[in-house]
Amino acid sequence: MEGRDIAATEVRKCRVLHDRNSRLIRNGLITNVQRTSPDSTSSGGPSTWTLTDGHAGNLRQAQALAAALGDPFRAWTLAPRTPWRWFAPHALPGSANAFGPTFRRAMQASPSLAIGCGRQSALATRLLRARGARAVQILDPRIDTRHWDLVIAPEHDGLRGDNVITMMGSLHPVDDLWLAAGRHAFPDIGTLPGPCTALLVGGASAHARFDDATYDTLLARVAYLAREEGGSVLATTSRRTPSHVAAALRDRLHGIPGLIWTTGADGPNPYAGLLAWADRIVCTADSVNMLSEACATWAPVFVAGQDRLEGRPRRFVDALLGSGRVRSIDGGADAFAVTPLRETARVANDVLQRLPS
Repeated sequence: MEGRDIAATEVRKCRVLHDRNSRLIRNGLITNVQRTSPDSTSSGGPSTWTLTDGHAGNLRQAQALAAALGDPFRAWTLAPRTPWRWFAPHALPGSANAFGPTFRRAMQASPSLAIGCGRQSALATRLLRARGARAVQILDPRIDTRHWDLVIAPEHDGLRGDNVITMMGSLHPVDDLWLAAGRHAFPDIGTLPGPCTALLVGGASAHARFDDATYDTLLARVAYLAREEGGSVLATTSRRTPSHVAAALRDRLHGIPGLIWTTGADGPNPYAGLLAWADRIVCTADSVNMLSEACATWAPVFVAGQDRLEGRPRRFVDALLGSGRVRSIDGGADAFAVTPLRETARVANDVLQRLPS
């Protein structure tokens, strides 16, 4: 329990600010942000914009980079119209109309910096660059990178170029302050019996061929581990997790101390608290984002289902295994010394160095 006493002391020393006028508090992340939708009528405000399609993974990466750069930013959620959304990020005739009249008007007062994540936002950052903004695009835009000032891409994507910054995994907000805020926001987790195992369950994808046996083996292993140790399990699912697997999760972990979060019906999302209080983290191999965030903590990380993974995500998991930052749950779950993998601060510093002030 010594580690938990240290964590509690860290929380008491950490001053968590809550300013509802200028800060967005999201899973423990505190950022200077002004939320904007395409229907907003204001075009003034912060000189940095983030632009995404609203998907959680893209939104999180764009806002994590903007927050790491240190300036307030405006978060745009864009829904491109046809036919432009079919061909994005290629610039077709009339592309200025791709995101509707509000965004077209807003572009007349372009920001100093535009940060996009995802293919649809790549068209928006191109348009803003043509109007004088510095444009940073996160993830491979699938066309020549010369259309942006900088492109940030995972190493496992294999994209290289003079204006390309590579990273291991994905961008995210997880650092010591974020973790301290997570413990502050969810103090009750710290009273659960240790060791605490955080279980992050994803789902099948184009690259992850998970079946019921994959989940059954994982859940049985984690439940057995918790009962043998007398510890607790902090479990959460992702949007790809099948509903019957979420139900099986509750059945398998019945009677084991801890918590299970699958939907908003379970209360506030405790994800930051799970990562912050975990003594170990077990994560399915399908999600680059979940693994990247887990690896940014001080907890040993164990990966499950990597034998059913292929393509670019498999290259990422293999790199993590090769670096020693994660181990396979198939080999047991004994603790090992770790160094947190934190790419966001490094990438942000690289962006500041490369872009003109």
